[in-house]
Amino acid sequence: MTPTLILAIAGGVLIATGVYLLLERSLMRILAGVMLAGNGVNLLFMVASGPAGLAPIVGNPESEISDPLPQAMVITAIVISLATGAFLLAMSYRSFQLEGHDEVADDVEDAIVRRRAEADLSSEAYVELTPEVQPDTESGGRSEEQR
Repeated sequence: MTPTLILAIAGGVLIATGVYLLLERSLMRILAGVMLAGNGVNLLFMVASGPAGLAPIVGNPESEISDPLPQAMVITAIVISLATGAFLLAMSYRSFQLEGHDEVADDVEDAIVRRRAEADLSSEAYVELTPEVQPDTESGGRSEEQR
C-alpha cells in the first residue's frame, strides 16, 4: 500500500466515524462528529491535491513546485471548523445550564409528524377526508364542524 492510499483510507474512516457521531442526540457527540468529518475531508483534499513538492517560489521549475491553493483552502476549512466547534460547544454549555443535559429535544412539529405517521394520516391538502377517517385536529386537520 502506498502512503497516499493509507491516507485516503484514513480520511474515509474519519468521515464515516464523523457521520455516525453526527446522527447522535448529544451535542458533544455531534461536535466530535463535525470535527472528525471536517478533518477527514481536509485529509482527503490534501491527498487529492497531489504529491508534495518544493515551495512555490519564483525561479523553481514548475514541474517540481507544489500547488498552494489546496493548502490555502484547507487552512480556511480549519478556521471554519474551529468556529463551528466553538458555536456547538457554546450551544452544548447553554443547553446543559438550562436543562441539565446536552441532548437535542424533539421539536413540536416532529412529534406531530410522528403522530400522523403512526395514525397513517395524510395532509388535508392531498387527501379528502371521508366520514370513516378520523381527522387529526391537533395538527390542522378538519374538525367535525368544518365537514
